[in-house]
Amino acid sequence: MKTTTEHNERIAKMTFASVYPHYITKVEKKERTIEELHQVIEWLTGFNEKDLKKLIDEKATFETFFNKANLNPNATLIKGVICGYRIEELDNPLTRQVRYLDKLVDELAKGRKMEKILRR
Repeated sequence: MKTTTEHNERIAKMTFASVYPHYITKVEKKERTIEELHQVIEWLTGFNEKDLKKLIDEKATFETFFNKANLNPNATLIKGVICGYRIEELDNPLTRQVRYLDKLVDELAKGRKMEKILRR
């Protein structure tokens, strides 16, 4: 699926720190924990809690965030629609990676079992 250059650039320049509080709010509203959120983020990116804090403090953009990440090889198993886009059809690799994270957070908030979220 095609996204516009402007859309991709906006996502690349967005900071992880600006989105992270929304992830927390979303999962806590649905009675999931920050620890579960961190587990999901670590599965996708390899970042532990200390790494996340550093990236937040640095105000790392999503471009920097995913350049530093060690993306899980099973990330390609993340499929579906998020924000109106079918993830597996996104052309831009960075946009796809950000949508992977959005999809995992969404699945966590919807109460999906952790084994399924982590593609086990």
